[in-house]
Amino acid sequence: MLAGFIFLDGLIIGSFLNVCIFRLPNSRSLILPGSSCPHCNQSIKFYDNIPILSYLWLGGKCRFCGHMISARYPLVELLSGILALALFVRYGITWPALILYVFAASLLIITFVDIDHKIIPDSITIPGVPIGFLASFFLPYVTWIDSLIGIVSGGGSLLVVAIIYEFIAKKEGMGGGDIKLLAMIGGFLGWQGVLFTILSSSVLGTVVGIFVALKTKQGRQVAIPFGPFLSIGALLYIFQGPEIIRWYFELLR
Repeated sequence: MLAGFIFLDGLIIGSFLNVCIFRLPNSRSLILPGSSCPHCNQSIKFYDNIPILSYLWLGGKCRFCGHMISARYPLVELLSGILALALFVRYGITWPALILYVFAASLLIITFVDIDHKIIPDSITIPGVPIGFLASFFLPYVTWIDSLIGIVSGGGSLLVVAIIYEFIAKKEGMGGGDIKLLAMIGGFLGWQGVLFTILSSSVLGTVVGIFVALKTKQGRQVAIPFGPFLSIGALLYIFQGPEIIRWYFELLR
């Protein structure tokens, strides 16, 4: 019952995350006005705003205008619920579970905003850096020194890469949003998490980039936001990072 309650809470919060994803890039209030159809702007009734269930009940369409509503909405809600449940299973009802859920929810917002708009909201990453540092005093796997080094190494490493790339390619290859995002990740996960995130996101980004380049036939001109890969790398570290690191070093023996 407790696990079900945690999952349900995650679904409900996921509904709010959808609001953030839609409104943050446009600098709109997250509170007012209430939710409305993106096509006809008709206000959505509370019984049509139940996470996942309302979407299924209405067949993925607006009750008023009949336009299809993106499957992204129930997907974000489902991902939020799964993350909440997974963190509960791993950490129980504890401060680390709550802190890491807030961090994971922020990464969800960043991922979908970056996919849609090729930007990473400063309103999340800039306050996320000091919040991540403060969180290190409550997290069992990272010290405040690890966090501080993670912030500096996270933001600094991508800044160096961005400068070198721009010098060689004569164009910007990595935005400032990615730099601030990795600094935030360093605050929450420490320098160990930064190293893991950089490696895993680079591998994943390379594989996806090659696939997209071949699929679209754009070659090296294809532009793929890096924020989602950094977010996936950070989430992977939260759940399996230390285990993957141990497995890797055992292979080297």
